Amino acid sequence: MRWVLPDHIQDALPAEAEKLESLRRTLLDAFRAHGYQLVAPPLLEFLDSLTTGAGQDLKLRTFTLVDQLSGRSMGVRADTTPQVARIDAHLLNRSGVARLCYCGSVLHTLPSTLTATREPLQLGAELYGHAGLEADIEVIRLLAEVLRLAQVPASRIDIGHVGLFHALAARAGMVPEREEALFDLLQAKDVPSLREFVADVPEDVRAALLALTELYGDATVLDEAARRLPQLPEVGAALADLRALAAALGDLPVSFDLGDLRGYHYHSGVVFAAYGSASPAALALGGRYDRVGQAFGRGRPATGFSLDLRELALRLPDAPAAGAILAPLQGDGELAGEVARLRAAGEIVVSALPGHEGTWREAGCDRQLIRRDGCWAVEALQGE
Repeated sequence: MRWVLPDHIQDALPAEAEKLESLRRTLLDAFRAHGYQLVAPPLLEFLDSLTTGAGQDLKLRTFTLVDQLSGRSMGVRADTTPQVARIDAHLLNRSGVARLCYCGSVLHTLPSTLTATREPLQLGAELYGHAGLEADIEVIRLLAEVLRLAQVPASRIDIGHVGLFHALAARAGMVPEREEALFDLLQAKDVPSLREFVADVPEDVRAALLALTELYGDATVLDEAARRLPQLPEVGAALADLRALAAALGDLPVSFDLGDLRGYHYHSGVVFAAYGSASPAALALGGRYDRVGQAFGRGRPATGFSLDLRELALRLPDAPAAGAILAPLQGDGELAGEVARLRAAGEIVVSALPGHEGTWREAGCDRQLIRRDGCWAVEALQGE
């Protein structure tokens, strides 16, 4: 059956495509109003550029192929952030702050959930060049604003800090492969497997790693974390950052989850996830990823977020379809002028191609342009 698409790949039919485009325009306009400049990276790149420094899970998500021109391995992007980091590092090459945004399809080898698409329409905003918490505060506020504009306001924004995990893993003396496995267990919140995995690490670190799975809630959880986690400089710095965010974002529905390590492995500091009221799945993921640019020879402080525009659009009610006006195919100059005037006023006007009588309602027409008493007038569509 040639018309059947691969599993978890879908067409966007007119109503959905119009909703997606309207949402895309609204959110990109919001980014622009905040000073974020639009970039459009290519769909294909050499594989080492797409995945270097981005972690094993991104490599597994990436479709690969061989470039017939160079013979090198290429990939279809599974995430846009490494591409934007490359643009910041080597094409823009700015010494100060760069605010960039994007919107385009990415492709995943496997769906993230049973119902997810393998071709998300990824929209995001990223801020490069500022290492302070002011940048993290800005992007979290921007995320809350775009979700509000999309009419899917965040009911909860969970904030964590991967510095806590890295500090504890380093204290345990784990090699990179073992640290990767530990990261995956914490990300999955698989407490029984985690308990077994850390059975041979020092008691203070074992207790702290298990505590991460329980440290979630309002800002008071940060005080509990200070009591339950080792008194390491890196732990103290991470908790200080989270306390500062709690104070700066008090007007937003902020909570804290110190064991939430979801997202790609390239995050290096504050991480966050936004949720709506209608679904347990996150609407958007983000955080700080200062090390991604190092793979391109120019490490820059960076923070940002991304979301799947398709998933966001699914949460919106369908807007009533705008009716179109059916116009005669041929007429005098006055007809052409009236058609131009209606289109300039925002109306949809379609020409009545010959031989299709009786089908114009399925094309969206509910009115018609007819000559009445020497003037062109819009009336309800008749005879369909």
